[in-house]
Amino acid sequence: MLQVCLASTSPARLMLLRQVGIEPRLEAPDVDEDAVIAALERELSPAEHVLLLATHKADEVASRLAREGFEGIVIGGDSMFELDGHVYGKPHTPERATDRWRQMRGMTGTLHSGQSVIRIADGRLTRADAVSQADVTFASDVTDEEIAAYVATGEPLSVAGAFTVDSLGGAFIERVDGDPSTVVGMSLSTVRRLVRDLGIEWTSLWATTAS
Repeated sequence: MLQVCLASTSPARLMLLRQVGIEPRLEAPDVDEDAVIAALERELSPAEHVLLLATHKADEVASRLAREGFEGIVIGGDSMFELDGHVYGKPHTPERATDRWRQMRGMTGTLHSGQSVIRIADGRLTRADAVSQADVTFASDVTDEEIAAYVATGEPLSVAGAFTVDSLGGAFIERVDGDPSTVVGMSLSTVRRLVRDLGIEWTSLWATTAS
């Protein structure tokens, strides 16, 4: 069984990998996201933005692990939500989260997710990257009281777009068009394809197999 490292502190991404039988090592990437974006000195599309940050996160962690003699794969990811031509990351404050939910109800937006997978073998690094997206439609009858109660839980403050589909926010979402795991934080079908592009069978990453 190859080692797997998740270059992220996201509980949602960890949960996704565990749900499909993978128990990854966790490493927080040492990446200044604002500095990475600012260094380009041009405006990025949502797809370019999430892919750039995903690759930087995977690169930073993979470089460290390669020096330790790690053999396996490193997975990096990043997500952004696009609504009505505007791009949103994590709201961080209750006021921003409330404003976003008032804008989102009855609307359809797109969650963009960047995935970067790096294979480390004999100290050599090879990589495969891709962006996935899924459209999310929010219920039009979400009340101000429901928004206030949801924001008060703290859940939407630290997630891209100020919503979840796999927890408390799921009841306010009417439809997801695309890979639903993209909305959670990482497209599992995309990561599987990238892993296979690097010459690794997905099932070899499972921590346990049925007897």
